[in-house]
Amino acid sequence: MAIGGRYRRDPGSGPVRVTSLELFYDLVFVFAVTQVSHLLLDHLTWEGAGRAALVLLVVWWSWNYTTWVTNELDPESATVRLLLVALMLASLVMAVAIPDAFGDRALLFAASYVAIQVGRHLFLTFVAAGPGTVERRRAGHILTWFCAAGVLWIAGALTDGTARTVLWLAALAVDYAGPFATYWVPGVRRVATTAWEVATGHFAERFQLFVIIALGETIVITGATTSGLELTVARVVALSVAFLGTAAFWWLYFDYVAAIAERRLERAPDRVPLARDGYTYLHVVLVAGVIVAAVGDELVIAHPGPALSGAELAVVAAGPAIYLLGHVLFRLRMAGTLSVKRLAGAAACVALGLIGGGLPALSLSALLVGVLVAVIAAEMAGAARSEPSRLG
Repeated sequence: MAIGGRYRRDPGSGPVRVTSLELFYDLVFVFAVTQVSHLLLDHLTWEGAGRAALVLLVVWWSWNYTTWVTNELDPESATVRLLLVALMLASLVMAVAIPDAFGDRALLFAASYVAIQVGRHLFLTFVAAGPGTVERRRAGHILTWFCAAGVLWIAGALTDGTARTVLWLAALAVDYAGPFATYWVPGVRRVATTAWEVATGHFAERFQLFVIIALGETIVITGATTSGLELTVARVVALSVAFLGTAAFWWLYFDYVAAIAERRLERAPDRVPLARDGYTYLHVVLVAGVIVAAVGDELVIAHPGPALSGAELAVVAAGPAIYLLGHVLFRLRMAGTLSVKRLAGAAACVALGLIGGGLPALSLSALLVGVLVAVIAAEMAGAARSEPSRLG
């Protein structure tokens, strides 16, 4: 999403790095991710899972677009700093509304999200870009899509029940279809993907940092849960197993996948579709896996001895399975190859969820972590026998 004219980074200033302002902006999303986790934990039903997924997609989409924009804007500009602070405040309000987003705070949640998306692109269209420029046309196309989706978001907030769900799903479909349609507006020439630029190092690092945010939230939620309960031996062991699971998540992503994916993006002849698919769309699957795993960890720590059943069993097994499946999809898009080991690991997690209902919660959790460790060990052994440049 290239931004021309005022407030743009100087292309001759060297490699683009993540700034302290962007890290400060991300702090709000630590809270937002925690809110999504609690929303799922408090509503362990299919309906609750669907609502948590919708809220996560909204949170992700607001953060994601700001990341594309800051990939081009100059963070040293006072105007850009004020823009990000304003977006940060609106994001905080949106996060506060999450627990009751489908209830009394629906309008606050939807209005905050619409204000983030529309407000940001009003700035890009009418302040950052000059009249008659291609930059204004590009930003204006995106603004049009956000306004169209915004009508549906606000309309949904003003209704309730099934009508709200239908309108919000329609709004989400409009939001997520925009990049695939390159923001086509009837009667206006379509914007080509070559019209956007990607500063690879900065762009990939921003998405890597959001994975860190999600992993950090896992540590916070497991630590907070444990500190509020009686510290039995089983509970301390459960905390340790949860931490090892989080460490395995980190290892699976940051050992070499993140760096190699970044190199793939750097060498791509057209970076925008690859960045859009691999990072904008597929990274939210990884984040979802981490969030679900955090909820599962909290359940196991609270009740390590009894066997799990129903929704609780599904959540504990689903977290690692979703995370590994996200990696499979990420590699398939970035490298065009299938990660058999991670796919097998995801299948093993699903199998444990199906047959592990008679096991104590702590035992099941330990077996799931064992699957993650086995995938890591198998990949390390395979890497020792093959080229180190392979992805995943």
